[in-house]
Amino acid sequence: MRQATSNPTNTKPSIQSGVVYVIDDDEAIRDSLSLLLNANGFRVSPHESAERFLKSLASSDPQSLSCALVDIHLGGMSGIELQETLLNTGLNIPICFITGQAEIHSAVTAFKKGAFDFIQKPVDEEKLCGLINEMLSKAYLSKEQSSELKEIKERFRLLTQREVDVLDRIVAGRINKEVGMDLGISIKTVEAHRANLMEKLKVNRAAKLLQLTLRYREAKAKGLV
Repeated sequence: MRQATSNPTNTKPSIQSGVVYVIDDDEAIRDSLSLLLNANGFRVSPHESAERFLKSLASSDPQSLSCALVDIHLGGMSGIELQETLLNTGLNIPICFITGQAEIHSAVTAFKKGAFDFIQKPVDEEKLCGLINEMLSKAYLSKEQSSELKEIKERFRLLTQREVDVLDRIVAGRINKEVGMDLGISIKTVEAHRANLMEKLKVNRAAKLLQLTLRYREAKAKGLV
């Protein structure tokens, strides 16, 4: 279990508008968690089932910051099944599972699928609020990274096929003369293509070009762009 590292009153301005989804089929627990979190300055959206939560999520702003407290023993779709559904639809919402039972197997399964944490009822208020801040911070950083990768993807989309051909060879470590021989073009033409692609990618040094290209390719391989 993670240890709380932040005070709920010190929430970053960037995450103050984040929403905490509380999904629990026990009305008393749901209301208790909602009241506790509201009292600590969090925006809360309670739901009695995974199905109702997903229906509500479909009409919400996909760009909004959010995290979720999920009862692992939900009636109908279970907490783990909800986690799988969110992952399959590409919604990377930080999730903390809550349970009244100590279930190591469920905890291991949840963590393998990327759960942020796994805590037991009754929940300690200070630790819970610290955990919520951590999850919203993670959601914020994930969205920042996603926006940055989207911008990088748009830069690479500006490249012509010939510029891509030149870039591939530069990244492979070939000098301008070798690139020209590979592609059957003059060194001056290679230099012109190189200057154009560096301008489009907004880099001014070879090291930056290599770094950006490798980052883009890694993100692409992971399906992030």
